[in-house]
Amino acid sequence: MKVVVCLKQVPDTKGGVKFKPDGTLDRAAMLTIMNPDDKAALEAALRLKDQYGAEITCVTMGLPKADEMLREALAMGADKAILVTDRVLGGADTWATSQTIAGAIRNLEYDLIIAGRQAIDGDTAQVGPQISEHLGIPVISYAEELRVDEAAGTVVVKRQFEDRYHMVEAKMPCLITALSELNEPRYMTPGGIFDAWEAEVTVWGRADLKDVDDSNIGLKGSPTQIAKASDKVKKGAGEKIVPESADAAVDYILGKLDEKHMI
Repeated sequence: MKVVVCLKQVPDTKGGVKFKPDGTLDRAAMLTIMNPDDKAALEAALRLKDQYGAEITCVTMGLPKADEMLREALAMGADKAILVTDRVLGGADTWATSQTIAGAIRNLEYDLIIAGRQAIDGDTAQVGPQISEHLGIPVISYAEELRVDEAAGTVVVKRQFEDRYHMVEAKMPCLITALSELNEPRYMTPGGIFDAWEAEVTVWGRADLKDVDDSNIGLKGSPTQIAKASDKVKKGAGEKIVPESADAAVDYILGKLDEKHMI
């Protein structure tokens, strides 16, 4: 079984978010982590490797510094890593990103593609389903449980849906988008870390993308543009009071709620 995992390096929001003058994220200036949903996707693939001996190839599009994230994936147990990076790919929205990643995956053999549901820097949940559309394969999104029947060539997913869930079965090849609740990702091993930093990460550029038109990549190929972006607004200290008693505190809170017409 061959499994492709789509990863994204995202800003570590605890360290603050920085923007360029054009409103796009200044990724080079921020601390970064592996997107949480994508890490759950990787763990799902690693469990298939444990069970069936699956071969795992991780693919990401990003800056050269995304090499670090791919080596983390290798240290966790992935077999191969591919970084798609090129200046002409910069500024891509979900459409251009999915076109790029699909173009890279067309060079690979795969039975199953697993991606995170969404990235914490965009929260669109669009890239995974768009990749499946470009590749012409089925997609099951919002996976909170995953089971593969290798003999039958099928995958069965428990799919989150509002106050209930769906049980969906699909023939492989197909694409699954994983929730962070799907599993608890494993840690890197000391031996895995050593091997990962000795391993080779394959680097592809624009010329390596298969069946992708120039009009569908990068900032120029993105039909959506950022109108305005900003970091979260810091709140002030607020009003502080020291009530004389519990009754006085209750009276104060009720008074404020009444003042705001909330009661």
